[in-house]
Amino acid sequence: MTVSSGSAAWYLRRLSRMGPREIGGRVGDTVRRRRWRSALPDCPDVTGARFTAVLPAGTLATVPPDAAERLVAAADRLLAGHAEYFGVVRDDLTGPDWWYDPKTGRRAPGGYAFDVPYRDEEAAGDIKQIWEPSRHQYLTVLAAAYAVTRDERYAERVAGHLRSWWAANPPLHGVHWISGIELGIRLLSWVWIRRLLDGWPGAAGLFEGNPVAVRQVWYHQRWLAAFPSRGSSANNHVIAETAGQFAAACAFDWFPASARWRADALRSLERNLRGNTFHSGLNRELATEYHGLVLELGLAALAEADAAGVPVPATVRLVLLRMTDALAAVVDDRLRPPRQGDADDGHGLVLDGAGTDRWASLLATGDAVFGRLPWWPEVTGTDVRTPLLAALVRPYAKVASAPAVSRWASRPAHFADAGLTVLRGPGGIWCRCDGGPHGFLSIAAHAHADALSVEVRHDGVDVLADPGTFCYHGQPEWRQYFRSTLGHNTLELDGADQSVSGGPFLWTRQARSRVLVAETGGEVARWWAEHDGYQPSVHRRRVELTAARQELRVVDEVRGPRRAVRLAFHLGPAISADLVGNRAALTWTRNGEERSAVLDLPGELTWRAHRGETGPPLGWYSPGFGRKEPSTTLVGTGFADGTQGFTTVLGFHG
Repeated sequence: MTVSSGSAAWYLRRLSRMGPREIGGRVGDTVRRRRWRSALPDCPDVTGARFTAVLPAGTLATVPPDAAERLVAAADRLLAGHAEYFGVVRDDLTGPDWWYDPKTGRRAPGGYAFDVPYRDEEAAGDIKQIWEPSRHQYLTVLAAAYAVTRDERYAERVAGHLRSWWAANPPLHGVHWISGIELGIRLLSWVWIRRLLDGWPGAAGLFEGNPVAVRQVWYHQRWLAAFPSRGSSANNHVIAETAGQFAAACAFDWFPASARWRADALRSLERNLRGNTFHSGLNRELATEYHGLVLELGLAALAEADAAGVPVPATVRLVLLRMTDALAAVVDDRLRPPRQGDADDGHGLVLDGAGTDRWASLLATGDAVFGRLPWWPEVTGTDVRTPLLAALVRPYAKVASAPAVSRWASRPAHFADAGLTVLRGPGGIWCRCDGGPHGFLSIAAHAHADALSVEVRHDGVDVLADPGTFCYHGQPEWRQYFRSTLGHNTLELDGADQSVSGGPFLWTRQARSRVLVAETGGEVARWWAEHDGYQPSVHRRRVELTAARQELRVVDEVRGPRRAVRLAFHLGPAISADLVGNRAALTWTRNGEERSAVLDLPGELTWRAHRGETGPPLGWYSPGFGRKEPSTTLVGTGFADGTQGFTTVLGFHG
């Protein structure tokens, strides 16, 4: 059963996942919202404000020419009004309607922000389509283009759009004053826009000399101080909120409360960076794109601290260092990380044009700030963001307060605390095995029901793919499919998910997994794990990768009473499959070369290929948020009686 967020059942289930302290905090938030409805707090008068958080001299000269060229090309498209958000092409960005959703054709209603029914697509449109342009990350691209070219057309467009946005979105009015993550990221964008426009004659008049801008900056920070994400919601949202608050309190330190906001935000950022990150460095949400988002936000906040001369706790740098090393450890040979958990294409700071690899950029920044280890994969791409951030952040080795830390001497493959294991073989064989916690905090908002799933690539090509996320709101049947057990490369019993969903960002019962064996060295790499999501039955899976034969063997066992089984293997969109009986011949092309593999499936099950089905959804791959394309899913059906195993063998040729 699908439960929509905002329904009475959802609210009751959501409340059940909160502790007393969180409930008390949310009651206080409700009281404050009612008070602000009748009388907003007063913004103090600010005179003589100055912006001094500029880039060091000579920084822009260090931007690689090819990265600058990509940046300018992207900025020119934006000047022409062209952009794409979550698969929807827009040609109206010369003068955008800030409340309009081009996907549904609906416009969000106005009024007091906390009255806007933003979860209801019928009333407000697709909220992600409305919110994304108002993160103003396309304006940071235009501002960066001004910085590297000094072409005032870019600066003038930025100024026009900011003035338009500020006029259309006065404090606490409308859809853009609802979600703290949006306010936090927007503040970070404004800091960088002001920094990148420095030298343009209109920069001071747009920001510190503009009472409307000053008021917007103050109310964004006052909002974030008043309504932080709490308790079961303290995931990547609280990182975005505190990073944006901290950045603004450092760079826009114009207000009597700036020092307090800065200190409070830094304390929260430090606490929540630790709380959101396993000791191994992987993000606790077990959703890889949020690992990237949190790392980007953390590095951006660190840059503001060092630029402003604000001391940060040593643990902030240490967590970011571990996150960077963990990212370097888990990517495949093409620098692609796992496609685990939710992904919504969210970025912390955007300063680059299309064609710049996000993960290569993060590793390049990590190299500049922390120093690469000998086992790190080689990064050959270039980007704009790395030299700009690196100009502000003090290198780890030169920070006197930075603790000595033992970093991995060789590339780790098993992350015990996160339950993530990567098996590697010749020819770029990469296999991620999932035996970790279901998700983070009591609601596990961005988790999928994917216990014991595997994800297999060959030279960067998805062979056995994690299908992705596709959507959050408005299309419950698709949200349910992409986070379901059937929507992953694992085994389903009796047509039910391993974990029980209580809504699109809520799990009311979570399967518990444990890794039994993780041997990643030697000629044969082994991984065994089990989970209890189908009590009284236990699903146990064994995965073995034999390097010499380029062969992956997966054995599934169900211990317990006789149950109906569906075993799914989702092929990547580049893979063609010819299924005959229980054998599938797989073919694909990589760099003009024909590649192939054979997938021998368990003969105890009856196998069918599914592709692009909609009633119900099956056979889909989402390359990015809001986008999906047909792909082949092989599903075997039958029964498990507790006595036999189901063996699958994937063999690569050449």
